[in-house]
Amino acid sequence: MAKDEAHRSTTIADVARIAGVSTATVSRTLSNPGMVSEGTRAAVLSAVEKTGYSANVLARNLRRRRTGGVLALAPNIANPFFSEILAGMSDVLDAAGLNLLVADTHIGERGRQRLVEYADRSRADGLLVLDGELDKTLAERPQCPPVVQVCEVVVGLDAPRVVADNAGGAADAVAHLVGRGHARIGRVTGPAANSLTRGRDSGFRTAMSASGLEIRPEWCIEGDFSFGAGHAAARHVLSLPDRPSAMFCDNDEMACGLISAFQRAGLDVPTDMAVVGFDDIELSRHLTPALTTIRQPRRQIGRDAASMLLDRLDGRRDAMEETVPVELVVRDSA
Repeated sequence: MAKDEAHRSTTIADVARIAGVSTATVSRTLSNPGMVSEGTRAAVLSAVEKTGYSANVLARNLRRRRTGGVLALAPNIANPFFSEILAGMSDVLDAAGLNLLVADTHIGERGRQRLVEYADRSRADGLLVLDGELDKTLAERPQCPPVVQVCEVVVGLDAPRVVADNAGGAADAVAHLVGRGHARIGRVTGPAANSLTRGRDSGFRTAMSASGLEIRPEWCIEGDFSFGAGHAAARHVLSLPDRPSAMFCDNDEMACGLISAFQRAGLDVPTDMAVVGFDDIELSRHLTPALTTIRQPRRQIGRDAASMLLDRLDGRRDAMEETVPVELVVRDSA
């Protein structure tokens, strides 16, 4: 009986401790065993067998009166940026016996009321928030389940988060353009209040200053992360009597819109105008020219965020913030 009781109280943290790895590695092994080494896989599976973890996930959920579901809140579920993140979340939650539910936060006042109803402990075990513009009071209500912020950060919300190295990625983009001989660099930003915009702005300014380059206001155009914002930014740049030679965009969608509009106007990318994006969405590698960009490991971000939430559900609060490294991917646009 003691053995059975031990099995019933097993958490993913227990499996990680016995295997000598992190909880994220346990989740990754259970959901995508091909992504870890043979030795790690053997250690985790051995620990799972010793603890009875997998066999008792559903029983543990029932005992703790869990709903069996986690709600992800995204600002635009049609945006291709979110697909890999949501897939990563699903990897981990599925291995833990939890379902992933997804809701779009930009659905009007009536939709917001539905979000309030679903962001409740009786409806969801936890929230994964991908919208930095979410009203923080939604997540601060007593009946709201544990929250983890993903990619974007809600101002004033005291909740753990998993974010990409936005400042470092922007600095890498500028350094790449400088290395290609560009000294006249403009930027298409996200919304000014957005946490991604602020982080990338910090890296952009630091790198420009380090290279002794001027940031000209007329070369910095605010967008909203959409293709249309890229088109609008291109029209602005084309109207200038004195243009930059390169543009850094705060995301790939705006970069793709920018390139499309430049090409329609007869400019060659990258000969007449170099362009660098941020995110590495699927479209970026199929664009002509293929987009040079900063790759966020979006599936990893999703997995790590879900693992952090599982830690909270199991009563662990080790880390409040994880910053995930990014990578410059050089293609044909710059």
